[in-house]
Amino acid sequence: MPALAFCLILMIIPFGQTGMCAKKINSPLERYRIYLRLEKGLSPRTVEAYMMDVVRFGSYLDDEGKKLEDAELDDFRRFLETLADVGIHPRSQARIISSLRSLYTFFKLDGYIERNPTELLRSPKIGLHLPDVLTVGEIDRIIKAVNCDILEGQRNRAIIEMLYSCGLRVSELCGLRLSDLNLTEEFIRVIGKGNKQRLVPISESAISELNYYLYDRERIAVKPGFQDYVFVSERRGKPLSRITVFRMIKDTVERAGINKNVSPHTFRHSFATHMLEGGANLRIIQAILGHESISTTEIYTHIDRHRLRSEIIEFHPRSRPSKQPDLKK
Repeated sequence: MPALAFCLILMIIPFGQTGMCAKKINSPLERYRIYLRLEKGLSPRTVEAYMMDVVRFGSYLDDEGKKLEDAELDDFRRFLETLADVGIHPRSQARIISSLRSLYTFFKLDGYIERNPTELLRSPKIGLHLPDVLTVGEIDRIIKAVNCDILEGQRNRAIIEMLYSCGLRVSELCGLRLSDLNLTEEFIRVIGKGNKQRLVPISESAISELNYYLYDRERIAVKPGFQDYVFVSERRGKPLSRITVFRMIKDTVERAGINKNVSPHTFRHSFATHMLEGGANLRIIQAILGHESISTTEIYTHIDRHRLRSEIIEFHPRSRPSKQPDLKK
């Protein structure tokens, strides 16, 4: 199919709709949607993203005169080539392929196909992205830069300390509930991706900041139904949104005068990196972060290797420029 035509298809098909291709095989796709939501425990937004990737591939197969159940390895390879032709980034290509692998794994499990055609399919290579990492000193500067003259001041200090001390995702922080806290035993229960629960230790400094905030929180008029959420808006009485936390982090980092690309996730990266540098076992870091695969956690070994290389260049005698003898003497 011409690249321009395929590009038009990508723009025409709206997210969240199954489209013509899905209607033709409504039952399998609806069963797949239920599988993603109930058995895999994915969020509604993630399910819609998976379904949209399937629709895109289904539209491509329609032009080839095929159904989803009839796809072969070469179809996926040509589909990848078409994605590249219309300028889809390799990272987005890899995500689409991941969605299709999930679909065909389900098709095989449910008996729609006998052989999974994606088993030998390779995802496009994605260059390793090493995120910005904050030093302990920079994190202290950011916490000190929080504007404590506003109502949200202590809440914001507690948020930053929790993101760093517990290695939380921003969605996990926003969803944290009072019933998840066990400050006496110094741990919290975190609901991560796929509604998976894990217990995470909480530092004394985070407990201190959190207790100061919880004292202030008693004066907030929390809306009915939201009383159990830890972090709520002082003005609206509802749980904080991810966008609110992003904006607060951006403003506070600017006040601290730190010229790095810092987001809530940066504190999670920094937590894991500092744990590794301090000698923590990679499996322990994996458990605290809630990574399903150890390969996800291994990115921090690359960050550590980069630091080690800079240390070697600076301090190892073989890396220092040697003094060449003056041959003119």
